[in-house]
Amino acid sequence: MKIAVIIPCYDEEAAIAQVVADFRAALPSAEIFVYDNNSRDNTVSVARAAGATVRTEMLQGKGNVVRRMFADVDADIYVMADGDATYHAASAPEMIAMLIDGNLDMVVGSRLHSEEAGAFRLGHQFGNRVLTGCVAWLFGNRFDDMLSGYRVFSRRFVKSFPALAESFETETELTVHALALRLPVAEVKTPYGARPEGSTSKLRTYRDGARILVTIIKLLKSERPLLFFGVGGGVLAALSVLLGIPLLITFIETGLVPRLPTALLSTGLMLLAFLSATCGLVLDTVTQGRREMKRLHYLELPAPGSLR
Repeated sequence: MKIAVIIPCYDEEAAIAQVVADFRAALPSAEIFVYDNNSRDNTVSVARAAGATVRTEMLQGKGNVVRRMFADVDADIYVMADGDATYHAASAPEMIAMLIDGNLDMVVGSRLHSEEAGAFRLGHQFGNRVLTGCVAWLFGNRFDDMLSGYRVFSRRFVKSFPALAESFETETELTVHALALRLPVAEVKTPYGARPEGSTSKLRTYRDGARILVTIIKLLKSERPLLFFGVGGGVLAALSVLLGIPLLITFIETGLVPRLPTALLSTGLMLLAFLSATCGLVLDTVTQGRREMKRLHYLELPAPGSLR
């Protein structure tokens, strides 16, 4: 069974050699790929000297790197981790065993229980819980740490995943893809450490948090359009009723409609509400067809348990 360790990297000169060495020790038979994303330091030369196969993705952003890695690398099992030496490489064999024994398609390494000082900033932890809660509420509650970058995938997951994200929202896209198709997945607690000296986080709390939130909204529109447009239609209908009730009462009492612009606004809002609901119904049918096609493509590839 061919195992590939795939590591997206940007300016990780201080950490990448340790990451490669740790995964080489944990998975001696795996091939380790480091995908550089226009690093300005010596990440490429350090990773190559450490024994990794180094490739480059010119489009900036982690999502672009993940798309390239999934397209280029051919393996039966994929282990994805960041190049900052915060993830516990020794947990990889356990995660792979869980994937194979359970015939799963994705195993996520949760970081939320980490107790190492400075490993997981409180602001990032709070934002993670909020965004994970949003996804759990909208798509299904199967993960505690949706934004973890430490994951093990089956080949059928990787080769059927339509990677569209550009940046750090790629973890959200991976999670929602699994939830939308109801794929067999699991989550396991893994140690999470602080970055080594000289390595700095590329995550921008508010900017990237906002991008992830926008991605969740976009995925809601594409994966659950009936809910998305139904809620919008419900809000418009409620506004229409609130504006129209006083006019209706006045009309019943006097037979007159004294505020014609308000009456027209109320009517227009109700028409928009019905139009929104209709769009939701039509797009829900389209989404169901898309989901069936993705499911059929996914089923064309063998399950990880069948490769033993």
